[in-house]
Amino acid sequence: MPDLLLELFSEEIPARMQAKAADDLRRMVTDKLVAEGLVYEGARAFATPRRLALTVHGIPARQPDLKEERRGPRVGGPEPAIQGFLKATGLASISEAKIQSDKKGDFYIALIEKPGRPALDVLAEILPVIIRTFPWPKSMRWGERSARPGALTWVRPLHAITATFGPETEEPDVVNFSVDGIEAGQTTFGHRFMAPGAISVRHFHDYEAKLNAAKVVLDPQARKDMILADAKTLAQAQNFELVEDQGLLDEVAGLVEWPVALMGSFDKEFLSIPDEVIRATIRNNQKCFVVSDPRTGKLTNKFILTANIEASDGGKAIVAGNERVIRARLSDAKFFYETDLKTRLEERLPKFDQIVFHEKLGTQGERIKRIERLAAEIAPLVGADVEKTKRAARLAKADLLTEVVGEFPELQGLMGKYYALAQGEDASVAAASEEHYKPQGPADRVPTDPVSVAVALADKIDTLVGFWAIDEKPTGSKDPYALRRAALGVIRLILENDIRTSLIKTITTFVVTLLEGDAVKAAESPIAIAPSLLVFFAERLKVQLRDQGARHDLVDAVFALEGQDDLLLVVRRVEALGKFLDTDDGKNLLAGTKRAGNILAIEEKRDKRTFDGTPDPSLYRQDEEKALAKAIDQVKREASAAVAQEDFAGAMSVMATLRPAVDAFFDKVKVNDDDQKVRENRLKLLNEIRAATRAVADFSKIQD
Repeated sequence: MPDLLLELFSEEIPARMQAKAADDLRRMVTDKLVAEGLVYEGARAFATPRRLALTVHGIPARQPDLKEERRGPRVGGPEPAIQGFLKATGLASISEAKIQSDKKGDFYIALIEKPGRPALDVLAEILPVIIRTFPWPKSMRWGERSARPGALTWVRPLHAITATFGPETEEPDVVNFSVDGIEAGQTTFGHRFMAPGAISVRHFHDYEAKLNAAKVVLDPQARKDMILADAKTLAQAQNFELVEDQGLLDEVAGLVEWPVALMGSFDKEFLSIPDEVIRATIRNNQKCFVVSDPRTGKLTNKFILTANIEASDGGKAIVAGNERVIRARLSDAKFFYETDLKTRLEERLPKFDQIVFHEKLGTQGERIKRIERLAAEIAPLVGADVEKTKRAARLAKADLLTEVVGEFPELQGLMGKYYALAQGEDASVAAASEEHYKPQGPADRVPTDPVSVAVALADKIDTLVGFWAIDEKPTGSKDPYALRRAALGVIRLILENDIRTSLIKTITTFVVTLLEGDAVKAAESPIAIAPSLLVFFAERLKVQLRDQGARHDLVDAVFALEGQDDLLLVVRRVEALGKFLDTDDGKNLLAGTKRAGNILAIEEKRDKRTFDGTPDPSLYRQDEEKALAKAIDQVKREASAAVAQEDFAGAMSVMATLRPAVDAFFDKVKVNDDDQKVRENRLKLLNEIRAATRAVADFSKIQD
């Protein structure tokens, strides 16, 4: 079957837009083909700095013929309805329609046959629409045509369109269309400098091979592989190691069509700057990779750049140009770093009183004071020294006002650690400057130093409580203040450090601290903030556990119990409950408990009352009732004791002993006895089953 080759050749497309643009092109074209009945076999899209390309193979040569039956008015119906039916279906007279009978009578039926069109014609119709409506984040007009109404807008000036269609073994047809005066054809162009001439192409394999000969590597992944392999080879040749950077690799691959790796160097004096500052300077300003010495793990005074040309001088001029720029940028960075070291971190703190954190949450200075107070209260819970924790919380944000962080915001926290160590702070205090922001995502490291943990928890809880208090909660997919990430951070800090704490108590205490001044004007009742936040934590915990393979309904079952706000114990209960429900005893007990709950729900609704209270032993008529009552009493006592000792697996084992008595009760006992007193007593006994299982979880929340 025929294949489509499409290329949109333009000026340089920003690297950050290329991957999405290639995916959008593939999606838009293939969606249109399927909508037109042209089901294809496969599609691949590519992007280079100067072109978007797409190949779709296995497209039918023409659309399938369509046959459609359209029902019309009733036989003998009004003349206007019949005429409208004829016009809509294209029938010359009503005699051309069939008559079909059903229960409602006889109706006219038109058989409409629509022959399929050649795929070449369909492509000529849909491709210009796709090009004109392409969803670039930013577009521009250019040249003399830009003033014309309806002129094409594109990310950069569009110069040529290649569009061919046909079987691989035959000469393809050109898809005949134009966009803003640019005619589709079979001509593309090679590398801007090394092979700028026109190239005539036929099919995709021919196109890809000719581009490669013209110094253009079409596949972005192939360019990445070339850059990485060549950069590693250059580094290893001098017994160094490339510091890999996937984000930079992705960006650089979008800047070149023919990657050539070259090595440059800078003055050794700049190695006195922290490695991260050197790397950020070289990466952000020149898009170059840095190199480390495997013997020390420290950076060397080398860097690797990726040129877009095989220079006649072997790249000497290109390297020299990059060295000049990097020397100047590192000189600036060194000046910033040395200037920052002249001012102690605590001397920067007064400036925070003039910086607004949020108009409803006061200044950064007020926020730092809140974090310091909360961190001091959390410190004993995590085994941290209180004075060190207070000091760490006070200094943790200070580097935000330094020159280096102003230039490279991504280094916030890390530079605080360097500056704290330079001024002689305790190692734990210094580490907290960097680590209190962590974890920032599911793959990020969780701090383990007690001081860092205390400050990190205080920082995140301040954020959550503050924005909850002013009613700036996440809605749908919108979470401008990253509150979901903050909550997951709190959860991971607690779970991975085995911290035992009552979230309700911690949050409530902090709500008082937060609202005691005039800075925060709460939109929500202080009493309601802690329970509302606990629900939010429960939802985030469900996400966390689901990602680890746990069932979210088990989290609901545990959180439904009163006072369950110790996340570490909640997770342990969930784990034990999950293992129990995987056993036959667990499954059967769940079924029995659900059955008891369903019967109770029906009878309570019918009687408009609940069946609370202790059953009367004198009303037991059968041995199975007595055995169940005895088993419930024993399970309540032993399960409660196990839970009190936080032996949740033991509590589940105790619960399993209830199963035979429950099964026997339902096999032998009629709950809705004719004697109303006996019936009520048996319903109370069912309620006791429900109450007994609530020692470990609310089984009614568990899905079958």
